[in-house]
Amino acid sequence: MTKITNPDTAANLESHLYLEEVLGDEALTKVRQWNDVSAKRLETDARFSAMEAQALEIVNSDEKIPFASYRDGKMHNFWQDETHVRGIWRAATLESYLTDEPEWETILDYDALAEAEGKNWVFAGSDRLHNDNNKCLISLSDGGKDASLVREFDVTSKSFVEGGFVTEESKGSATWLDKDTLLVGLDFGEGSMTDSGYPMIAKIWKRGTDLADARELMRGEQTDVAVSAYCVELSNDRVEILVNRAVTFYDSETYWLPRESLTPTKLPIPAKSGISGEFKGQMLLSINEDWRGFKSGDLLSFSFDDFMSTGEIEKINLVYSPNERSSLGGFGSTKSKLLISIFENVAGKAFAFDWNGSEWSSEELDFPSSGSVYIGATDDKEEEAFIITEGFVSPTTLWLYNTATQEKKQAKSLPAWFDGSTMVVEQFETASSDGTQVPYFVVRAKGCKLDGSNPTLLYGYGGFEVSLTPSYAAIRGKLWLEQGGVYVLANIRGGGEFGPKWHQAGLKTKRQVIFDDFIAVAEDLIEKKITSPQHLGVQGGSNGGLLVGVMFTQRPDLFNAVICQVPLLDMLRYHTLLAGASWMGEYGDPDDATEREFLESISPYHNVKADMEYPEILFVTSTKDDRVHPGHARKMAARLEDMGYDFLYYENIDGGHSAAANLKEVAKQNALEYTYLLQKLKD
Repeated sequence: MTKITNPDTAANLESHLYLEEVLGDEALTKVRQWNDVSAKRLETDARFSAMEAQALEIVNSDEKIPFASYRDGKMHNFWQDETHVRGIWRAATLESYLTDEPEWETILDYDALAEAEGKNWVFAGSDRLHNDNNKCLISLSDGGKDASLVREFDVTSKSFVEGGFVTEESKGSATWLDKDTLLVGLDFGEGSMTDSGYPMIAKIWKRGTDLADARELMRGEQTDVAVSAYCVELSNDRVEILVNRAVTFYDSETYWLPRESLTPTKLPIPAKSGISGEFKGQMLLSINEDWRGFKSGDLLSFSFDDFMSTGEIEKINLVYSPNERSSLGGFGSTKSKLLISIFENVAGKAFAFDWNGSEWSSEELDFPSSGSVYIGATDDKEEEAFIITEGFVSPTTLWLYNTATQEKKQAKSLPAWFDGSTMVVEQFETASSDGTQVPYFVVRAKGCKLDGSNPTLLYGYGGFEVSLTPSYAAIRGKLWLEQGGVYVLANIRGGGEFGPKWHQAGLKTKRQVIFDDFIAVAEDLIEKKITSPQHLGVQGGSNGGLLVGVMFTQRPDLFNAVICQVPLLDMLRYHTLLAGASWMGEYGDPDDATEREFLESISPYHNVKADMEYPEILFVTSTKDDRVHPGHARKMAARLEDMGYDFLYYENIDGGHSAAANLKEVAKQNALEYTYLLQKLKD
């Protein structure tokens, strides 16, 4: 056990504030020192190079599924491999796409663009104009940051439009209204961004005019999360303007702005709800609170034409109402059907819904129930749709489904990167501190002995209504499961696996139940002798980084390895760093006395103590993460260093919030993490 080496420094948390200077010389010097120590330890392990090569083979493989968007009979795909590190945008006809060797046409080569312009460009999205497949807005991120710049691109000439729309780097959005008009929410200069670092103002920008002269549509408050304008395409090919004012992360106001007057009319919908598009004249509305006789989690619809005529919503229609153990997944609409994935006890199914003018009907679609079912690419002017199925040991498969004829066929499938036939997937439940039953999945070799000796990785997230569902991860299978590792996925509260109530049970000062759920899963794994504390590790990123950071400080006796990725760890200053203020609806306000007291009680940075038996922790973050500040991981590492504790640290200079901006970085990060896990849990 290591001892505190400098009590005075350890007690002075303010001494680490210099590490919040992202590109500060002193901060980067410290980061490089930590990186060097970790590299010497992990990259010299004989297994590292082999695992990096295996991960590279997987991420660069030509056998990956080229997932694509579908529009006007063409499939558009963003592809990365060993040759195209940053990626290419390419297109193929639907007929060609369905063959074993599609004839791809390259639209934009991001590697060539980056080289020509001397930038580390990362693809950050695109927006196609309604009813015009040639006009496009391309978003480019420097090194993987959330902030990006937007340029107008001509698909036919495969070139950026000279004199076209161009924005400076900013968080926010730009989207087409028509061929000569954009709706934009960007950094317009001083006083235009919220405390959360997102646009406070939405504008309409005409071609040929300066952005500074764009007409303001709506202005929010400094304390809002963001204000954004977007379009909704109605069934009669009309395009209407909506503006969303996110007052908090979960409470918002939505306004309709008629094209003629641009005068806002507020939609009379709950604050905790979201517009999810339109189908056959019905606007879809997901609610996260009880409203007008409907319950939180329901999917509803109403006539948008009626609302535009009267400014009221008189008739509400129920599309789907989940039970206590189910939740909505993704949506997609074709010409004749609304497709929805629904998860029941964390198992996915696909349904086709239809509106006959007075009520909704639905039927379950016949797809393999290997774990998860998702709605892939759809086009609301075509009948074809793509459905995705996958499981922990079942390779991801892409299906083509015709919603008019109900015909389906396998379009693409991943190869079996590891032998899933030798493994078993089990789902268990365990009681948390308040008696709530918490489900979790265990993936292990069929013949593994339940004697507490199995190296086991427990993964969790537990926040922002994000659902963790069964997924096929080739790298995890190759680098961990085939090495004798056990993988566990915990469906703890804070997530969305069982709808809004499952999430809201752990908001703000109620958050300890999320941590208790995770602890209960760990204890149950040990009780079942699947593993033991010596062989149990945990992993989580972003909010999940906070989760495993709390595990490190609250229950260090349960774990021997902690992978803490792009984490939040200083919960008394998180709201002052980058996008942190936007998450006060999730975590609470450190400036509120009651909420601050609770946050201080869980904040990993404030709860490291001397003379403890902590597991050696691996921090993973990115210098260019402009969502969760790398200062969280840096300061926690410095705190441990002050107190003489051992830790490992890896900060990627690029990468953004994912901590990896390209496939080489993805492979390296995975190899580092699994080398660490094998060292700690198997050796």
